[in-house]
Amino acid sequence: MINYHPTDKQLRQFAEGNISSALALVAAAHCDVCSKCQAKVDDVNLELASDIENIKAHTFSDPAFDKMLASITQLPVLDAPVQKSPRIELDGRFFDVPRPLQRFVKKTGNWSKLLGKVWQAPVDLGEAGMAHFIYMEKGGRVPEHTHRGTEFTLVVNGEFSDGLADYDSGDLIVMDDEHIHSPHSNADDGCLVFSIVDKPLHFTSGIARLLNPFSHLFFK
Repeated sequence: MINYHPTDKQLRQFAEGNISSALALVAAAHCDVCSKCQAKVDDVNLELASDIENIKAHTFSDPAFDKMLASITQLPVLDAPVQKSPRIELDGRFFDVPRPLQRFVKKTGNWSKLLGKVWQAPVDLGEAGMAHFIYMEKGGRVPEHTHRGTEFTLVVNGEFSDGLADYDSGDLIVMDDEHIHSPHSNADDGCLVFSIVDKPLHFTSGIARLLNPFSHLFFK
């Protein structure tokens, strides 16, 4: 069950195109699996469309343009060939991902083991920067840390906890320097997340603090 959503303000900004590319991507992926948030975005889109129609109603209309637009909208829609949705693969296991993330599957690098039972694969987002798919096996844990910047995480498949809350598939989590947590999964099938951070993590506990000078190599 999805319990963690973008705020109403973030959903409105998403619909208006007024949020960062990182948050827009994870918000779109969240809405793809959350009908509640998608309905809110649809409401904003209808409101924006109504505003555009009101503007058009009070501006000059070109009959030739209107006729051309009408002819285009009346063209038959061709059925697209059915294609299998791209999936993330790790050691013979395949994971479905929300549609907004599917275009990045082929841009995902090789998996590498980070710490213990935690795996990471980099994702090239182009001009938007880098992201990571992170998989925690059962018993996998990321050491306690805070954030020098902002972290956007979407739970793609499975469940995990971090000492602050419990998260399930579809949840969208936003963390910053006000949060200290240690993500871990005890689910039998582990947990796959999609994460974007704009600055390296800062480890806060135990021997993991020795990793801070090198954290940019793991999460960046």
